[in-house]
Amino acid sequence: MSRRAINIFMRSLQHPAIADITVENVLHAFSDPVRIQIYADLAKAECAKNCSSYLTIKKQTLPKSTLSQHFRIMREAGLIHSDRKGVELVNTTRCAELKARFGALVPTIISAYLAQQKPRK
Repeated sequence: MSRRAINIFMRSLQHPAIADITVENVLHAFSDPVRIQIYADLAKAECAKNCSSYLTIKKQTLPKSTLSQHFRIMREAGLIHSDRKGVELVNTTRCAELKARFGALVPTIISAYLAQQKPRK
């Protein structure tokens, strides 16, 4: 099968316009500890990361189908942008756009999440 024929069968990725991103969808996406951990890691990464970079989170192995679902939820909530690179998806956060829309909301949520992960004395 030709490369062109394969591309016809690939679904296009849906990314909401910044004006369509809602606080409710952001909070829903962050309500799962795996998703917020992935987002926090992506936010500090200096380059895009593919989904398979997160097959193990907190010493827990995730099935690829579960991981795909987490990335889909974050993408549809407007938290990340995914690009196809061959058969892989590489992901980046939409930090600058989210800051323009919601101010410090997203960084504040991530900071609170990271603070609660530190061991208590």
